[in-house]
Amino acid sequence: MKAVLCKAWGPPESLVLETLPDLVAGPGEVVIDVKAAGVNFPDVLIIQNKYQAKPQLPFSPGSELAGIVNSVGEGVSHVKPGDKVIAYLGNGAFATQAKAPAAAVVPMPPGIDFETAAAFTLTYGTSHHAVVDRGELKAGETMLVLGAAGGVGLAAIEIGKAIGARVIAAASTDEKLAVCKEHGADALINYSTEDLRERIKALTDGKGPDVIYDPVGGIYAEPAFRSIGWRGRYLVVGFANGEIPKMPLNLALLKGASLVGVFWGEFTRREPRANQANMAQMLGWMREGKIRPHISARYPLEQAPQALKDMEARKVTGKIVITP
Repeated sequence: MKAVLCKAWGPPESLVLETLPDLVAGPGEVVIDVKAAGVNFPDVLIIQNKYQAKPQLPFSPGSELAGIVNSVGEGVSHVKPGDKVIAYLGNGAFATQAKAPAAAVVPMPPGIDFETAAAFTLTYGTSHHAVVDRGELKAGETMLVLGAAGGVGLAAIEIGKAIGARVIAAASTDEKLAVCKEHGADALINYSTEDLRERIKALTDGKGPDVIYDPVGGIYAEPAFRSIGWRGRYLVVGFANGEIPKMPLNLALLKGASLVGVFWGEFTRREPRANQANMAQMLGWMREGKIRPHISARYPLEQAPQALKDMEARKVTGKIVITP
């Protein structure tokens, strides 16, 4: 097998491609021949030792994949060699083979290709947990999505629309906003050329959004929170901007609003049954055409460092995948 390896903490260009022995499934494990692996912003942080999860060196980055079961270990009965599957694992997806605990492996639904399946787990899992579970968004409410053209942002738009909410998408370019519109956004804000607070006020008749979905952090967090509606829920999803904002807590008091943390990885560990129910609901939405991952680029395995560099430089719209 071949694998992209992180052998020392550093930038994407420090990764190396090496040939390793084929994997062997132990008890309760599944070895998968990887057909596509999703690329996510945490992958950029993990290889630089800037993320909550800190794998032991050396390791292969990549946490989500789709492929074909190569072998299964003792005690695994829900999948067998030859089955098409989706898996979410801590790391190891940027390779021609990956090994996952059986509980992290689910059969691929019929009618979905490998690339779409690989682009689904983390972004949609994060956004469903954020919007439905933590944000409690309801039909008829309004949600503002910052960084809306990214993978989790587009997923949040589609999930909001599937629920029956009104969704306002905010992004940095008109090209990115056009993609948001294609995925269901009702209104758009270009925060590079428009005043964010004034535009939010105009689009909500001064009431402010009920839910704000923020995977970006940085300079737009405080003006967005100042614009939130009464009893609003501000979802702290991540800090793609690189800056963790400092919020004046009197804003939460004045609006009766909540700052709500979203950590999907920990949610999957602590509440696996709830996560499985979320995934089942979203796979149903996918079959109905209500959600569809937007894949903007594909990279061969040897170009995994470039994929991560493009992610780090915020050149990505929707999702990108690696195809070993």
